[in-house]
Amino acid sequence: MIICPSCKHEEPSGAIFCSECGMQIVEFESKQTQQITGDQSDLGTDPIESAPQQIGSDWITLHLLDSGQMLPISDRTEFTLGRISDNQPIMPDVDLTPYRAYDHGISRLHAVIKSINGKAIVMDLGSSNGTYLNGTRLMPNIETPLRHGDVIALGKLKMQVILSA
Repeated sequence: MIICPSCKHEEPSGAIFCSECGMQIVEFESKQTQQITGDQSDLGTDPIESAPQQIGSDWITLHLLDSGQMLPISDRTEFTLGRISDNQPIMPDVDLTPYRAYDHGISRLHAVIKSINGKAIVMDLGSSNGTYLNGTRLMPNIETPLRHGDVIALGKLKMQVILSA
């Protein structure tokens, strides 16, 4: 068993995140964000074309296009995306480290997604390698509307937005 350092909940051996509070349990090696260059249009597989599915209390799910994994997000109305780094006091709400965040050029605090009056928005937080929405680079610190089926790229990590009905 592994004990969560935040809430002291017991998790089975091999767990990466606490099922109670979402805290990362496993430590990962600290690295600086890798700078990437080149065209962002050739980054992954085809997005899902289907209509939104009912996902319970989760209002958004992120579909990682290169691996096919789905990341349902809890019913919080705002969360940051990034990667964890040793000795950094501020951590993202959604840690993408297990999905090769460093290799994809994801910053520690890369972007934020939030729901405002039932509308989803994304905002780049001044990341090193940028946040792209459907292939267009977003300006840092500017809120941009999200729609079901949009593709967000954090550096080179592409994910499709699946919004609950």
